[in-house]
Amino acid sequence: MVIVKVPASTANLGPGFDSLGMALSLYAWVGMSAAEETKFHLYGEQMAGIPEDKSNLIYQVAQLVFERAGVVMPELEISMYSDIPLTRGLGSSASAIVGALTAANALIGSPFEFEELFQIASSLEKHPDNVGASLFGGIIAAYWDGADARHIRLDAGDKLEALVAIPDFQLSTEKARHVLPSSVPMKDAVFNIGHSNLLVAALCTGRYDMLRLAMKDALHQPYRSALIPGMAEVLTGAAEHGALGIALSGAGPTLIALMEASAGDKARLEVFLAETLNTHGVSASMQWLKPSGTGATVLTRDGDPRTFMETVKGDVSA
Repeated sequence: MVIVKVPASTANLGPGFDSLGMALSLYAWVGMSAAEETKFHLYGEQMAGIPEDKSNLIYQVAQLVFERAGVVMPELEISMYSDIPLTRGLGSSASAIVGALTAANALIGSPFEFEELFQIASSLEKHPDNVGASLFGGIIAAYWDGADARHIRLDAGDKLEALVAIPDFQLSTEKARHVLPSSVPMKDAVFNIGHSNLLVAALCTGRYDMLRLAMKDALHQPYRSALIPGMAEVLTGAAEHGALGIALSGAGPTLIALMEASAGDKARLEVFLAETLNTHGVSASMQWLKPSGTGATVLTRDGDPRTFMETVKGDVSA
C-alpha cells in the first residue's frame, strides 16, 4: 500500500483570486493499493456521505493517472482519513485530488513528475491555487489558462500563524461562485491587481506590516459576504484586534486571519472573531494553524507492516 499525506490549503488570500494559495498544517491521508475487487475504508467524521463505489473522486482521479501511464488497474483498495472539513473553503476537494494523483503515481513507480501532476490537478479543479499549495507546500502564485498551468512557490517561513474561524455550516464552491458577477468594473480589476502585487511582494520580503492593506479585495469578497453573516464586520475589525491581515478562505465560509507567530495576545483576536460571528447567529470553531512548508508526501510503500490507520495515528502523534 502507498500512503500519502496532503496538507489543507487556503486560496486567494484576499485579492489573489484563483491565483494565490497557501498550504496549512491540517492534513488528509490517502492509502491506495491494487486489489481483486474495489474496496473503500473511510475513517473520521469528515468522510460522512463520501461515495464508496467507483464514482468516488479518489478512484476516478487514480484511473486518470493509470490511463495516462498506459497501466490497467481497474480494482483498488482505497483508504482515507481527513482532518480537513468538507466544503468549508480549506481545500478538501483539492487535497483529495492531490492525494489521489500522488498515491496513484507512486503506486506505479512514479512515472510522472509533480509538475505534470500539477497540470492534471489544475485541469480537474479548474484553478491552480488550492491544488498547487497542497501539492508543493508553501505559498503558490500560479495561473491556469484552461490549457496550461504555471506556478512559482514561495517559502512560507515560520514567522506567520493562521487563525481559521470555521462556521458550522457548509458552503459549496458552486454556490459561492454563483453570486459572482460575470464582469467587474475596471477600477475593481485595477484595485485587485495592485493589491495582489503588493501582497506577493510583502510575502516575499517579509513586510508583514503591509498585509492589512494588501489582503483587501474587490472581486469576490464583497459579493460573498452576504452568504456569511458577520463576515463584513470581521474583515473590517480584525486588524484592530491583532490580525496582520484577514480574508475569506477560498470560497468560504471559513475566514482566515494571519498573525505573527511570536505575537503574545492571540486570544483577543480569537474572541473577536467568535463573538462577532456569534452576534450574527453563526457558531464557528476556532483553530490555530501554521503554514505548511511541505506538500504531498509519500509516507510508505510496499513492505511497511503497519496498517493504514496505524500509519496515520503514528504520523499525527509524531
